Amino acid sequence: MELQLDRVSKRFQTKIAVDRVSLSMGEGLYGLLGANGAGKTTLMRMMAGILKPDAGEIRLGGREVSSKAYRELLGYLPQEFGYYPSFTAKDFLLYLAALKGVPKAKAREKAGELLELVNLTEYAGKKIKTFSGGMKQRLGIAQALLNHPKLLILDEPTAGLDPKERVKFRNLISSLKKDRIVLLSTHIVSDIEYIADEVLIMKNGAILHQGEPKRIREVIEGKVWECFLTREELFSMEQEFAILNLREEGSGIFVRAVGERCPKEGARVVPATLEDLYLYYFNEQQGGMG
Repeated sequence: MELQLDRVSKRFQTKIAVDRVSLSMGEGLYGLLGANGAGKTTLMRMMAGILKPDAGEIRLGGREVSSKAYRELLGYLPQEFGYYPSFTAKDFLLYLAALKGVPKAKAREKAGELLELVNLTEYAGKKIKTFSGGMKQRLGIAQALLNHPKLLILDEPTAGLDPKERVKFRNLISSLKKDRIVLLSTHIVSDIEYIADEVLIMKNGAILHQGEPKRIREVIEGKVWECFLTREELFSMEQEFAILNLREEGSGIFVRAVGERCPKEGARVVPATLEDLYLYYFNEQQGGMG
């Protein structure tokens, strides 16, 4: 099954949030990487059928995004996941299953399976208001899987989680990609660098690159440099190079930067990372609609 977007666009007043995006995605895990304001949330809300595109088409296995057949194949965890604090985890899943038209007997069976999958079985009878942020997000994954979706959309699911919870959540997401399309948006590079089959880099409403993490890094391969500089040399270097990282060490400054040429004698070229590529594109502050 394929998810296809054909010249999809969305404008909010004078801002173009998504600009003629065309994509084709088969089964696997896709990481949508971009800074806040890049257009990720708007694009995913259109894929989830919540926002209507101003132009273009979205289809899943030939089904229109506005159709019931499309919605039946969709699982969605929004950035702001709404829940009922006084519900227990199990009751919450049963309630949502009823809304999705899942028969009662099947819903009970499915709720039990999903709570086990997301490691919340022992908390099935606990009220959601007592859950940590990571537990709530895992419950969010469970509700998104109630209808066994072929398309699973996760919008910034690790935002606000501590590093340990993020690793657990990342591993859970990685296990869900078999026989479905999983699209995960984030601005945290490490969330997708090791688990995504393909990475999509989005900026100013457009997809700049799509491909395997190793392949899209090739854009700056051979152009990432590390060296020690004086403060005067750093000021001069900033005019020509994108500074990825710097730290003061003794009387000098250690710098990691991207540029077309060797910045100074003694600088060494180093392997590029996905984070280098991200910083190269997003080192300027962005704002606006996500």
